[in-house]
Amino acid sequence: MSFSSPKVSRASNRPPVLTNPVRYPESASAPARSKRAWFLLLLTLFVPGAAQIVAGNKRFGRLALRCTFTVWALVIAAVALALVHRETLLNLFTNPLSSLAIIVVLLALALGWAIVFLNTLKIIRPSMLAPGMRALVSGALVVLMVLTSGSLAYGAFLINSGRNAITSIFQSGPDMVPVDGRYNFLVMGGDAGADRTGRRPDSIIVVSIDAKTGQAATMSIPRNLQNAQFSPDSPLWGVYPEGYNCGDDCIINFLYTDVTNNHAGLYPNAPDPGAAAMMDAAGGTLGLQIQGYVLVDMAGFSTLIDALGGVKVNVGGWVPISGDDVNGTGDHLPPTGWIAPGVQTLNGYHALWYARSRQWVPEYNRSQRQQCIQAAMLAQMDPATVLTKFNGIAAAGAKVIESDIPAGQLGSFVSLALKSKEHSLARLTIGPPDFDQDFPTYPDFDVIHERVKTLLNPPAPSEKPKTEEAPAAPAVPADPAAPAPEPAPVPVPVPVPTSAAPEAPAATPDVSAEYLQQLAINNDEAALFTLLANNGSCSPG
Repeated sequence: MSFSSPKVSRASNRPPVLTNPVRYPESASAPARSKRAWFLLLLTLFVPGAAQIVAGNKRFGRLALRCTFTVWALVIAAVALALVHRETLLNLFTNPLSSLAIIVVLLALALGWAIVFLNTLKIIRPSMLAPGMRALVSGALVVLMVLTSGSLAYGAFLINSGRNAITSIFQSGPDMVPVDGRYNFLVMGGDAGADRTGRRPDSIIVVSIDAKTGQAATMSIPRNLQNAQFSPDSPLWGVYPEGYNCGDDCIINFLYTDVTNNHAGLYPNAPDPGAAAMMDAAGGTLGLQIQGYVLVDMAGFSTLIDALGGVKVNVGGWVPISGDDVNGTGDHLPPTGWIAPGVQTLNGYHALWYARSRQWVPEYNRSQRQQCIQAAMLAQMDPATVLTKFNGIAAAGAKVIESDIPAGQLGSFVSLALKSKEHSLARLTIGPPDFDQDFPTYPDFDVIHERVKTLLNPPAPSEKPKTEEAPAAPAVPADPAAPAPEPAPVPVPVPVPTSAAPEAPAATPDVSAEYLQQLAINNDEAALFTLLANNGSCSPG
């Protein structure tokens, strides 16, 4: 039988029987049409373009399939690259140019997938479905469009947020080269509040990372370290050849403002001369070459913590939220609040005070608390947290962080950071508990350099040589005529003079925020120094 058209037979003038319900649903039953609708939706979900090949415009379907197979190939290549050379893949997402190309591709795919879904809806012909099924299929299509095209568009949005943050925080420039197999970065917490003269980095930490293994170590330098050193090739060597030693005003955290105001011309190519000077001072003090810096504005630090959803720490002891320094002399009014011991999730405000507070405690207590905050933040930077809160983290980071790390190398450093989570973090503080309390005032830099070398290059554990057991002496038969040996004398315990038992300490009232507040109002500094002495013994929660 032959046909002059797909509908009417020339011999019988009767319409042909169309037996393919996928392409010709007119002759199909209502249940078959419903199955056809779900089948076409699933094809569009998993193999965009396949629905058009089997039931619609084949030319459009072939174009969509080519795009689908290309995307599959790119995804497979990305997975293989992540397994073989993760740094290259991360650099693609962190490099400003390549990340822009990825954003454009994701938006194009989102739009294309949405068009394919709408075309599938046209092929389904909802008017041929039962009323209830018509609403169900249409609703399912909307949900699938949100999950597919919406997810791609949201991914493009997140990458764009990260790209904007990267371009505002990091610099363009040549890649950094490891020194002695390590990258050394200076991380500073800068404070430039209205009551401060210029920006002064109160938190000064050098992070050293093995360029291959990612094993990291942190070295904390107290803000009150005196006589910070400079290497002969530093621009400040000519100004301070004996170190930063102009007296009590020349503690290390004053250097940033000093150079910014008085010696900025020594660093003509540096975007931030004060930060460049701090890198030289930290490097000369520790005997390292510092390659880059990260400066966190402590005034906006709370925004970053809030974007993370708070930071969980095991607070070691009571920490005061200091009152105002009304006279500018360091004599604060009584605290406005207290951070209690125990495992807590601190919001931005309390985390900032936890890291900054230094009333009634030695300086190193604050350094220990700052290390706790940093370690807790790193522990919380898991993929789930970063993904769900990425936009807020990126926006907060762009406001509070600045750095001279090249943006094009950021992916490599992210990869190292992921590797570093596999190792324990080595730590050293140029002060208590690793040195005595007066060491920052009278530092011995040869000792510091030696301790840093040992920290970064620990001696390999040596195996104890196996000692051969001496052969047992041959047994000698006992001589019955020989006299029996006298028994060994039993040692008589000698009485040891004992001092009088110490008196039991006086009962201490239960420590509470109210009790501590009353001590602060009474200006009982001796009691506060005693009760707050343990507020540096903290850990990530």
